[in-house]
Amino acid sequence: MTKKDIFLNSTFTENSVWKQILGICSALAVTNLMINSLVMGLGVIFTLALSSFTISLLREYIPKRIRMMVQTLIIASYVIIVDLFLKAFLPEISKNLGPYVGLIITNCIIMGRAEAFSSKNPPVDSLIDGIGAGLGYTLVLIIISFVRELFGFGTIFGFTILGDWWTKWSIMVMAPSAFFMLAILIWIINSPKKEKVK
Repeated sequence: MTKKDIFLNSTFTENSVWKQILGICSALAVTNLMINSLVMGLGVIFTLALSSFTISLLREYIPKRIRMMVQTLIIASYVIIVDLFLKAFLPEISKNLGPYVGLIITNCIIMGRAEAFSSKNPPVDSLIDGIGAGLGYTLVLIIISFVRELFGFGTIFGFTILGDWWTKWSIMVMAPSAFFMLAILIWIINSPKKEKVK
């Protein structure tokens, strides 16, 4: 498998959210605003890429019986860096994201990629896989938050798109809309293509 194939596979073909239904808690929780989704996605890309790289680098030296604990420790170290960075440089966004930055540690996507890919493949391939999986996750967040913010607030990244004539859909800024949007997205992507009748 080439590096390009690894990237495309982890980003699109085997997207952790719409194919494997992993990491949906944060995908549902932070998608009311696009800026929150973007920052959360970048945090996950950073954590996923570097933790995958580190785990792959150390895979020969990690005893099998404690590998999950070591992987969690490595992931937690990168999550702490993300959390401290946000608190120092983007305090408002850090406050908006609340506990969900810290919960990146328990994100099934990161643990899943560590077990399925990083612990069995070379460091550079694992880095590429981590970037791809993180990008795929971010893509889902951006798609959902685009619709929610546009219809719920009439804005995109805080800039007004729909004027005063637009009646804001309050349901779009509430938690249930995230479930609906994610379900619709998964349904559209995973719908089998109908065979053309000859």
